[in-house]
This record gives sequence, C-alpha cells and structure tokens, in this order.
Amino acid sequence: MFSIQFGASVAKQLFPVAGAAGTTALRVTIAAILLSIAAKIWKHNISWKSLPAIAGYGLSLGFMNLLFYFSLERIPLGIAVALEFTGPLVVALLASKKSWDILWVTLAGLGIYLILPASSSPASLDVVGILLALGAGVFWGLYIVFGRSAAKYGSSLEVTAWGMWFAAMIALPAGIYFNFTQIQDVSLLPMGFAIAILSSALPYSLEMKAMSNMPAKTFGVLMSMEPVVATLMGFLVLKETLNVTQWMAIACIMIASAGSTATAK
Repeated sequence: MFSIQFGASVAKQLFPVAGAAGTTALRVTIAAILLSIAAKIWKHNISWKSLPAIAGYGLSLGFMNLLFYFSLERIPLGIAVALEFTGPLVVALLASKKSWDILWVTLAGLGIYLILPASSSPASLDVVGILLALGAGVFWGLYIVFGRSAAKYGSSLEVTAWGMWFAAMIALPAGIYFNFTQIQDVSLLPMGFAIAILSSALPYSLEMKAMSNMPAKTFGVLMSMEPVVATLMGFLVLKETLNVTQWMAIACIMIASAGSTATAK
C-alpha cells in the first residue's frame, strides 16, 4: 500500500509533462518488461485453461490504472482512492448475505454522498474526476475477482508478469493516442522506471503473493487502510489537504469496506 500510493503521488507530478495516459503507458509497459525479466516468462508457457483468468486480470488492471490516473488529474489522491475502493467493497458485499450489509451499504453511500460536490465553492470536487474514480473502482473489483482465479495458475511473479502485458494492451494504445509526443522523450524514462517499480512491479507482485497466502477476508480488511495511506502520501508528497467533510467521507468508506469484509462468508 505504501509503495503503490507513494508511486501514485510521484506519478501525479509527471502528469504536466507526460499526461495521465502517457504516464500510465510508461508505468505499465516498463513494469511488464521488468516483471517478465524477473519471472523469466519465456521459460513458462501459460496454458489455454489459464488464459481467460490471466487476461481478465490484466485487462482489468489496465483499465483500472488508466481511469485512476485520469481521475488523479482532477481530484486529490486520497479522495480518488476512497472512491475507487467502492469496487472491492462491492466484491465483499456480494460475498456476504447478512443483515450487517445494510449498515455497510449505508455507510458507503453516505461516504460517496459526502464527497459529491454540493456547491460551486472552491472546496467542491470535479464531477468527472469522481466518475472516473468510481469507474476505476469497477475495474478494481474485477481485478480482485480475476486475480484470485489467476493466482492458481503459477507463481505470483509469473502471473503478474503475464497480466501486466494484457494491461499494456490497454495502457500503451491510450498513451500513444493521448500523449504520443511526450512519451517519446527519453528523459522521462528514469521517472517511468521509478513509477513502474513503485506502483506496479513491486506492489502487484506482493499483492498476488498475499492473495494466494492469506484468507480473502484478512486481505480485504488490511486493504481497507489504503485510503488513509493514499491521503498521507498526498499530504507529504503533493501537499494535498482535505476538509473535515472529506475526511468523514473517507472514514465512512473505510469502515464500510473493513466491516463488509469482516462479516463476509
């Protein structure tokens, strides 16, 4: 969590020169190359049986990253991650059929309501940024579903490497379309390598390893801390601050996520 959110805060600083799509393309493509070398994927063929799960995992990863970076252009890091967290929250709720779910849905709904722009004041948030973050949340939920299936078909490093190439099928064309001129600049490569390691290669490998070695419930509860980690990184690196209402919104979504996961089957 600390690695991926620090990487996101660094990536946001690259947006003015590479664009959100360009930064995503650099991050995902470089991460795919690094992971492929580390996993030596040329020695391990993926089976046709595993292809749907790995492809679903990778494509979800590509769309999730692209939409998330687009949202970061418009809203603070902590808010974007909190809204994106609705995806894992829905996955947890679907795994549970208990009366507690009413509370978790209510809390999540309250959190989203508090984040929505209620006025034209300077503190209000960009509606498009909110929708992009929620869209990223949809693909985060799919990433978890497909990731659990994909984890059965090889080592965490190997599966993540193959998945990252499918993610690159989404990120690279988008980067070329939106920011072709910028991503040709070789001076951006060092920053691209740093973001690829911090935001993709390292955390996704660790995450895949965690998903295959701990109960889904434990994983979900721990991941509920991510919005706070994101807010902290946003404050320390980007000097982003939130008002009391936005903090309350993040708290509602975190509690809903942790609670729904803890009470799931």
